[in-house]
Amino acid sequence: MTYSGEVTVGGPADVHELKDLMITKIAVGPMNNNAYLLRCRATDEQLLIDAAAEAHALLGTIGDDGIASVVTTHQHGDHWQALAEVVAATGARTYAGREDAEGIPVPTDVPVDDGDVIRVGNVELTARHLVGHTPGSIALVYDDPHGHPHVFTGDCLFPGGVGNTRKDPEAFARLLHDVETKIFAVLPDETWVYPGHGNDTTLGAERPHLPEWHARGW
Repeated sequence: MTYSGEVTVGGPADVHELKDLMITKIAVGPMNNNAYLLRCRATDEQLLIDAAAEAHALLGTIGDDGIASVVTTHQHGDHWQALAEVVAATGARTYAGREDAEGIPVPTDVPVDDGDVIRVGNVELTARHLVGHTPGSIALVYDDPHGHPHVFTGDCLFPGGVGNTRKDPEAFARLLHDVETKIFAVLPDETWVYPGHGNDTTLGAERPHLPEWHARGW
């Protein structure tokens, strides 16, 4: 089956099979949050990005092998509703951006800074700190040695624009600056983007619209 990244709450997960990594995408909760289960194909170690909601659905996707770690992309409540239950069931280490950790009610075992590497088995993910949607949002970049990069952007980048900055011009300018300099400027058009809600996209699909985003201010 070809991966599309189109999932619905209550529907089946979609699996993106790479040479070294399997990425399972599932939609959960009343705000249609995406959660991503990453599995190293060499070691079978697993990592979850955003235990957003519906712990039973997430644990069913995780399966009996459990997870070694769970990364929360930012402090907004719709991205951690199931975190406590998932951590209790799996004993996973918790990661979150340093500036957002205090806003997450489950203790963060490993505060994350820009450029930090988070490992799942033999696979390395590089954290990029993106300010504006929240003070400590992080994206995770997997630079696939066998293909194009993949980036998990939380609520900082979606098809059609950056994340919500609540009509704050300064926050919007900072978020767009960080997304442009840390994502668009250093990753190729083929980079696959996995957002915190909704469908996936690529940097190539979004790059031509950057001037429009600047002009409209959101």
